[in-house]
Amino acid sequence: MKKYIIFVLIIFAISCSKKEEVKVTKSPKKESLILKSDIMTPEVLWSFGRIGESSVSPDGLNVVYTVTYHDIESNKSSRDIYVVPSNGGESKKITNTPENEFNILWRDSTRIGFISTKSGSPQIWEINPDGSDLKQVSNIDGGISGFKYSPTLDKIMYVKSVKLDEDVHDLYPDLPLANARIEDDIMYRHWDSWHDYTYNHIFVAGYSVNNDGFISEGKDIMEGEKYDSPDKPFGGIEQIDWNPNGIEIAYTCKKKTGMDYAVSTNTDIYIYNLETGETKNFTENLKGYDKNPVYSPDGKYLAWESMRRDGFESDKNDMFLANLEKGGYLNMTNTIMGNASALKWSRTSQRSIYFIANDKGTEEIYRTNVFSGEIIKVTQGIHDFQSVERATDKLIAQKVSMSQPAELYIVDIFTGEEEQLTHVNDNIMNQLTMGKVEKRWIKTTDNKDMLTWVIYPPHFDSTKTYPALLYNQGGPQGTVSQFWSYRWNFQMMAANGYIVVAPNRRGVPGFGKEWLEEISKDYGGQNIKDLLSAIDAVAKEPYVDENRLGAVGASYGGFSVYFLAGNHNGRFKAFIAHDGIFNFEQMYSTTEEMWFVNWDIGGPFWDKNNKAAQKSYSFSPHNFVQNWDTPILIVQGGKDYRVPEGQGMAAFNSAIMKGVPAKFLYFPEENHWVLRPQNGILWQRVFFEWLDQWLK
Repeated sequence: MKKYIIFVLIIFAISCSKKEEVKVTKSPKKESLILKSDIMTPEVLWSFGRIGESSVSPDGLNVVYTVTYHDIESNKSSRDIYVVPSNGGESKKITNTPENEFNILWRDSTRIGFISTKSGSPQIWEINPDGSDLKQVSNIDGGISGFKYSPTLDKIMYVKSVKLDEDVHDLYPDLPLANARIEDDIMYRHWDSWHDYTYNHIFVAGYSVNNDGFISEGKDIMEGEKYDSPDKPFGGIEQIDWNPNGIEIAYTCKKKTGMDYAVSTNTDIYIYNLETGETKNFTENLKGYDKNPVYSPDGKYLAWESMRRDGFESDKNDMFLANLEKGGYLNMTNTIMGNASALKWSRTSQRSIYFIANDKGTEEIYRTNVFSGEIIKVTQGIHDFQSVERATDKLIAQKVSMSQPAELYIVDIFTGEEEQLTHVNDNIMNQLTMGKVEKRWIKTTDNKDMLTWVIYPPHFDSTKTYPALLYNQGGPQGTVSQFWSYRWNFQMMAANGYIVVAPNRRGVPGFGKEWLEEISKDYGGQNIKDLLSAIDAVAKEPYVDENRLGAVGASYGGFSVYFLAGNHNGRFKAFIAHDGIFNFEQMYSTTEEMWFVNWDIGGPFWDKNNKAAQKSYSFSPHNFVQNWDTPILIVQGGKDYRVPEGQGMAAFNSAIMKGVPAKFLYFPEENHWVLRPQNGILWQRVFFEWLDQWLK
């Protein structure tokens, strides 16, 4: 489940009444966006710089990071590299190209490696931290998608696509203009891409810090294997690691094909020995996701992220630790409620690992002692930390909240106190007024306490009344944490005059195992009651107009909207569903990752003896269309293969045939998300035009 810099932010002409005029002035040093109003607009939202990767230098003194900017006029983006002292100071932009640099790594404290398409195909380049001496160091046929230096700096590992399957032109070379596919197994497409007959493979090549020539083609350590590492579609270089002596590579892979692949989440950690050429499955006895291995600096330990059960993609994500000398492994985070991720060893000690875990609606930094197993929560606040890394006597961490896009922070190791390190968006943030974000605990119908975020419009006046939106979270196992979104942005909704109600209903992580698992095979059950409990409680406030309530959401949140449309007893006056599940039977037979529907729905619709599955199919929103009577906007991406486009089309057609006011916003080139600047702005405009039409 990543971020660019343009040279000049553009002048925006705002065409609809809710948009404020934006004026841009140019500076030779940095982009400067001057706003006429302190209220956010879609154009302003898409003008934020988006911090992506970051890495601390081996000596701990500097931090390299990327920033992405989107050029709305050209509908493109650009990502550049910056360096900032880890103890604070001015950031220096060290690349300035129309290409998107990525995979930034410190070779050592004096040299930075990264991938760029500057020469055409993606290749490895190196640059000094002050921006001098830029050099291309690889010229690998076809380009690469990721790389890592060996700790000994005598080798380099890179990832490249290898074509191993035959396409129609290989099978029928006399038909060069034929445009077709021939499939005989499942998993022919995944998320937003059709299988392209290639596989991600890991290569190892020689490397020298003093070599002025290009890195030559390396050895394919997975030669002939029709498997991917990193795992497609979202896995990156974080799924592979070198051991400190540069002799072993630990990598993530799911060595399954066809139906076995489609029904399983069982990725494993494999260890390849460069000296013997042997590969062993290190986590063969673990049956769920095993991924993102990280060796300790002394090579004695290996840590990784692991889920217990095969087929459950949202099982609790724990940190496992193996003693490579003595054997055996332990679950280091089984005592905490949240999912552990972003594992990083301490630079100054072999005894500590830092990680991120969700805890009751926020994402915090934790530290575990390798020897005692003690876990210490380092930070506490209304925020989400997204990454963490040790730098000498402090931590460098990326943080967001509902009221601020990502920036890097200096975090005290012992107190958790923060100091902002980067200031990518200060110019915009200093001109905006954000709405208040309130943390509430609301009683559910079964007398449980449910964390609900309430976001108020800027300049909120409690003597007035406002329309309110129930935000339905996707996932379905996705926490409503302090995330900052460039589509489902709560501050944007609040800026348009809406109070936003965002509950952490049953089924989200960070609140314990029971709370997390009380949604699978019960989509129309308690979690729907939780959603209604949240909006009903807030609607009682004197500043909320209970006659102007809307419900919005995407993915599972889109399902929730469809379900509520037939089961809301007149509460809502407008609905918006994006890429939602409308017909469970259609979904089961057209989605790609079968493990998702097998686990969460319970199995195929034709198995009439499967009571759990049949209960799930009874919740399918299409069964309640006869009750639809409320205006609904339906948004669908054409390249969404998880919730295929037929779901949105069927819902829209049904609404129209029922005589319900409806609109269909279709993005043929977007997937489960909306990623292009002008499409993103269009999404926001249509979203609020629809709500304003029915709620104001």
